[in-house]
Amino acid sequence: MNPRFAFLAAPVLLTAYGLIRLADGLDGVRGPGPAWTTGHLAFLGGLVLFVPVLLTLRRLAGGGRLATATAAVGLAGVVLSMAQITIDVVVGLRAGDHAAMGPMFDRVQEVPGVALAVYDAGPMLFYVGLLVAVAHLAMRRVVPVWTPIAIMLSTVASATNLDLLPAGGLLMLVAFTPLVRSAPAAVPA
Repeated sequence: MNPRFAFLAAPVLLTAYGLIRLADGLDGVRGPGPAWTTGHLAFLGGLVLFVPVLLTLRRLAGGGRLATATAAVGLAGVVLSMAQITIDVVVGLRAGDHAAMGPMFDRVQEVPGVALAVYDAGPMLFYVGLLVAVAHLAMRRVVPVWTPIAIMLSTVASATNLDLLPAGGLLMLVAFTPLVRSAPAAVPA
């Protein structure tokens, strides 16, 4: 996969998810239905694209211990986020209406460790890994100092209120602009 494509498409898909999520809630309820499923699949696609993003950030930082540890933390967060989104899609497909979704989510989150790993702390590992990776690149002067600031603002916006996900995705897209130019056109085999 072309890392440049991943740096552009991943935040675009996160923005799309945020916009679809907003549209899904216009009637006062989110899910289940086509908007719920489509939005979550867009988010899942974005997460898949963050795998080459994190691996490219590792390479751009020289691949040392810090870069490798940071990529590992970020990738763990991606995997746990993908688990959350997959659960959300399955619940959305199985539930007959919005009221039926709550008890399904409750049953999943009652499994010991799932709430913490998949819904609370686990997904934050992705954002921590991403922020540390771009901060490392800024310290090495691979990207401008505003790049990690934009990633931090993107994360804070998205974590503060899920209705700010479109803004968070766009901020991430802006942050990735210098990385599109720095990233190799293709991953070596």
